[in-house]
Amino acid sequence: MLPARRWLDIPSLTRHLAHVTRHGLLLINLGTPDEPTTPAVRRYLREFLGDPRVLDINAVGRAALLNLVILPTRPARSAAAYRTVWDAERGSPLMYHSKDLAAGVAAKLGDSWQVELAMRYGKPSISDAITKLEQAEVDRIVVLPLFPQYASSSTGTAVARVMELAGERWNVPALDFVPAFFDDDGFLSAFEQVARPVLAKAEPDHVLFSFHGLPVRHITKTDPAGAHCFKTESCCDTLANPHCYRAQSYATARSLAKRLALPAEKFTVCFQSRLGRTPWIQPYTDVLLDELPKQGIKKLAVICPAFVADCLETIEEIGMRAKEQWHAAGGEALTLVPSLNATQPWIEAVAAMAERHAARKTLPQVH
Repeated sequence: MLPARRWLDIPSLTRHLAHVTRHGLLLINLGTPDEPTTPAVRRYLREFLGDPRVLDINAVGRAALLNLVILPTRPARSAAAYRTVWDAERGSPLMYHSKDLAAGVAAKLGDSWQVELAMRYGKPSISDAITKLEQAEVDRIVVLPLFPQYASSSTGTAVARVMELAGERWNVPALDFVPAFFDDDGFLSAFEQVARPVLAKAEPDHVLFSFHGLPVRHITKTDPAGAHCFKTESCCDTLANPHCYRAQSYATARSLAKRLALPAEKFTVCFQSRLGRTPWIQPYTDVLLDELPKQGIKKLAVICPAFVADCLETIEEIGMRAKEQWHAAGGEALTLVPSLNATQPWIEAVAAMAERHAARKTLPQVH
């Protein structure tokens, strides 16, 4: 006679309940030099621009461009720019805002989480962060690249690097990647809460939503069949290509404009930070800065929703250089809306994204 099946195994249940699930959260931003000096910036740029997902040309051409054109001249100019935003005590704005965010999120999530910050390039490294999470004996790692819109040169390279480093370990950790959050309600709400009082005070005639630019070829690579991108002038009005950075940027801008009650004629989406002679996605921020004063626009506000932490591209490129260009072109006032940094709404939004993805893990059934 067969023994009756034990549907409730009390010892197994006790052992299961005694184990408290501990999650890891790996926050990844792009990176920053260790200090605003030419040698430090050169080291950073060598790693950053040496990435084939960033400078996506053949290896020989990339090495020649990097070593013969970029590294001999650009580090000194970039170091000078970094010195204008560097804090004497806390260093790089990107770094200290990211550290503050990680600390805030850790406090919000509590003891059942281990939160680590990493930079795709530079320090703290992704490898060191994974080691810390491994030492904390977390059951699962939620990986959240801090880039709202997907690009292979930001989200893509961060995810690829995590998978590469995790795969090298004997015990490969369980990973869950948070995708681009360009339409996440918490992200949008946090930006709305930051922008609303600034716009109310500045009373701008027009608002620019300025996103980081990309070469056109980076966009077309996300559309291998060539069915959507740049086929019409309105191709980014929808997300026909779900991986299109430009379409995701437009979607973010439309959502924020709606939340901020900005009519279509009062805002423009544009793209900054272009380099080189190859075509980049348009319209260009610097071109609009010269054109808008001719249309009678005198007071301008700029929101940069591709950046969740203020950095060189927001503080120096927009807050300083763009402001000078605006005044030279006949504009009267340019207001940079701060980024999310470590504001409480953003801390709560990041924690919520982490918890949602951790909840995707289903616990084993006890029989």
